[in-house]
Amino acid sequence: MRIQPDLSLETPLWQAGLHALAGLDEAGRGAWAGPVAAAAVVLPPSGDTLLEILPGVRDSKLMTARQRGLWAGKIRAAAVAWAVGWAACEEIDSLGILPATRLAMQRAVAQLGLPPGHLLIDAVRLPALPLPQTALVRGDQRSLSIAAASVLAKTARDAWMTDLDEQYPGYGFAAHKGYGTARHRRALDELGPCPQHRLSFAPLRARLPGVA
Repeated sequence: MRIQPDLSLETPLWQAGLHALAGLDEAGRGAWAGPVAAAAVVLPPSGDTLLEILPGVRDSKLMTARQRGLWAGKIRAAAVAWAVGWAACEEIDSLGILPATRLAMQRAVAQLGLPPGHLLIDAVRLPALPLPQTALVRGDQRSLSIAAASVLAKTARDAWMTDLDEQYPGYGFAAHKGYGTARHRRALDELGPCPQHRLSFAPLRARLPGVA
């Protein structure tokens, strides 16, 4: 599997007249705390020019925080439209993480301000949206549109978790972004959960007896 995404998935759709293609990806699905974020990005049908403008964009998990911050600005500048949607920890607990992830993606699409003609989505499908769509395993390593969405989702959520660290000090949210690190586990032992923890997740239930 290549890790440098390209436009091989977008190009045939552009050539078929579908110029408004939205790439979608999420961030925070596996975290123990905080919301899940999803980004939708519509890139211009620019072909090789777009690859020259965004040569460093790839799966956000393969980038450093500095790289993500740099390329996020370039993605926003190059995009025809982009948006970030959210699903709160309460929605994750009540709906489940996959439905909440879909909800965040649907909200991102709704906020685009541009009706897309096709969705390119990392791994999941959105049955609630009556739009043509392609779900791609490791789509953020294959499609530049999805990779761009992964960067915007990740940087938006990281900023959110950094702000959350000020509201709930002691958990280390700015460092681990809500994921289950050793530091996070120690903080839970000492402080217990805060209102931003996903109490439906097994690690929380296992570590905190009496939590439903």
